[in-house]
Amino acid sequence: MDEERETLQRIVSTLVNKNDEIHNFIDMLNHTISNVQVNSSNAISELDEEFDGLYSVLHEMKGSMANTIQQEEARKIQALQDQLSQCSRALESSEELLELAVQSLDIKNPVELLEAARQIKDSVTVASAFRLSLKPKVSDSMTHMMVDFALEKRMLQAVKFLPVPKAPEIDVAACLVADNCITVSWRMPEEDSRIDHFVLEYRKTNFDGLPRLKGEQHWELVDYIKATQYTLSGLKFDTKYVNLRVQACNKAVAGEYSDPVTLETKAFVFSLDSTTSHLNLKVEDTYVEWDPTGGKGQEKIKGKENKNSNTASPKRSTNSPRASARGGRDRFAGESYTVLGDTAVESGQHYWEVRAQKDCKSYSVGVTYRNPGKFDQLGKTNSSWCIHINNWLQTTFSAKHNNKAKTLDIPVPDRIGVYCDFDGGQLSFYNANSKALLHTFRTKFTQPLLPGFMIWCGGLTVSTGLQVPSAVKTLQKSENGLGGSTSSLNNVA
Repeated sequence: MDEERETLQRIVSTLVNKNDEIHNFIDMLNHTISNVQVNSSNAISELDEEFDGLYSVLHEMKGSMANTIQQEEARKIQALQDQLSQCSRALESSEELLELAVQSLDIKNPVELLEAARQIKDSVTVASAFRLSLKPKVSDSMTHMMVDFALEKRMLQAVKFLPVPKAPEIDVAACLVADNCITVSWRMPEEDSRIDHFVLEYRKTNFDGLPRLKGEQHWELVDYIKATQYTLSGLKFDTKYVNLRVQACNKAVAGEYSDPVTLETKAFVFSLDSTTSHLNLKVEDTYVEWDPTGGKGQEKIKGKENKNSNTASPKRSTNSPRASARGGRDRFAGESYTVLGDTAVESGQHYWEVRAQKDCKSYSVGVTYRNPGKFDQLGKTNSSWCIHINNWLQTTFSAKHNNKAKTLDIPVPDRIGVYCDFDGGQLSFYNANSKALLHTFRTKFTQPLLPGFMIWCGGLTVSTGLQVPSAVKTLQKSENGLGGSTSSLNNVA
């Protein structure tokens, strides 16, 4: 019995100590809650002080940061209150157990005392007070919510008038001219984070080197460029060069222009020579259309099919009054409904494109040596090369040279690209949209070449001043690297 009493006494002592610890922990939790509130208030006060100096700049941030502190405060208080509730329930249970244990000490009957001691002991074993973690789940510190605007204040104190940006430097090596586009790249001489945008200016010129003031075209402007690279697309290279310069701008002021650079944009530019055209062709610069009246009577609207265009191909005498009026020794006659370009290819690599009207009955696109016969047709002499499309009755597509034809078993494209490598002895035709190769003639050109066009019942539009497309260059390298195939049409000059 003494042993059981002693056991109960130890239990009582343990419970008293545990209750004291819980009381102390509750005080600690309450104090922590108070500290969280005080420290949160101090944090918001300090935040207010920081925002006082930067209020105009950081006004929107203040509410967000204060809300974060309050959320942290609420989170911590909630965690501590949950812990406080657990402790209160454990303390209440422990006090009841303590009271029962004290009352059991007055039991005189040994058996009853033993049973009471056993029950109290079992209750103590499972008492929640002994499973509590007497350590706050969260700290009362709010230092991680503090802000320090010392650096920002120094930055604001260092704010001065925006300096004038330095002139950019154009990286000529990184600039690219291809596919009737110019890609310009530049860099700043030193890093400047305050640059807002760049301004690019360009103008066409026939002079290499620095721009000339006299006779120069005006500058074209591209504004608000954010990157240090820009591509000018859809250009017509009807001059040999283009001048470029770049200007850096911040929000207040624009700097000096970069040193201008000159990029070569030389391309083959020609017009259709009306003095060489057949009487039944109406020529306007880079457009030619079939005119069954030979220019007499009411002129049809450009681009529209003439009502009589479905008649059989007419023949005109070279002795007609209109022929003598427009006469020229290169004039085509008979059924050679041809017109030539006014500029010859004598060297280099050149590219132009041709688009036919959908209602064209027959047309040819190619090149010829100068002074072809008046009745000569493209591809029917040893001095002309072409591809021919015939939409009369049924569509045929062929390559012609020296009165020999090779059928091309491929769809007729909407636009045809012509690539002439005079020095390399190569004339290639492409689908201008997909850049797919249609046919290649290989020979040695012994005379200058004139672009030639034949049209019957319809119209053709020629696009010149074009750079050789990069896709065509790639195909040429690939074809030349593989040696290329030579058809029976290609080996006769």
